[in-house]
Amino acid sequence: MALIDPIFLKARLADAAGRFDVDALDVCDSTSSEAMRRADHGAPSGSVIVADRQTAGRGRRGREWLSEPEASLTFSLIWRFPGSASRLSGLSLAVGLALARALEGMGARGVGLKWPNDVLLETSEGFAKLAGILIELSSDRRGTLAIIGVGLNLLPPAVVLPQPAAGLSQALGQAPDRHEVLAALLGQLVTILDGFTVNGFLGQKSEWLRYHAWQGRTVQVLGDGDRPVVGSCRGVDDDGSLLIETVDGIERVLSGDVSLRCV
Repeated sequence: MALIDPIFLKARLADAAGRFDVDALDVCDSTSSEAMRRADHGAPSGSVIVADRQTAGRGRRGREWLSEPEASLTFSLIWRFPGSASRLSGLSLAVGLALARALEGMGARGVGLKWPNDVLLETSEGFAKLAGILIELSSDRRGTLAIIGVGLNLLPPAVVLPQPAAGLSQALGQAPDRHEVLAALLGQLVTILDGFTVNGFLGQKSEWLRYHAWQGRTVQVLGDGDRPVVGSCRGVDDDGSLLIETVDGIERVLSGDVSLRCV
């Protein structure tokens, strides 16, 4: 399969084309690592690195993210925000919302969101992971740099993974064109990130909750060495914190992995 062609992509981006500078690579260690290196050398907001293959792709909490051109779409976006990183609470949720919007706009049904950084697809066997998001932040006197990494399964993974996984082809009935998918994702990302810059996550909270797959379900939050928090998921706070109703009342969870508990 051919690389992403920036010229073809630009035509599909329409009015948003001027907001992005896309570079397509055959192979790199990690699109996020490459984006960070370029940002360190002054690459502007809106720079996108998309790669057919990654030799050292990574997901959240150090997990490996593999990519093959026929089966996945992997890219990282450089975005610069004014102010400090403390203003960016809920950014990963906002990015997830952009992805969900874009995929629904392509005709995918059953798209859901899992706090804080997964896009899910509802299948006959329950929700399965469709895409993952990894955001890395750094600040300087000019504001905050965000490297937004996205890995999307176009086809169901051919290997057995620790958690159920799905491909976009299952939702669309056929393998999607990568140019169409990337254009749809970037088009929604620019809208969401512009809104986030002005209003933060609060302006997108109600829409995010419409996609929330675990709303009202019993969940277990696993942290780094902390005791698990078990209770009923009550959505998210205005800053994107997860709200869990436990026997001791409502607890706010700032970070962690959410796993659905069998009941």
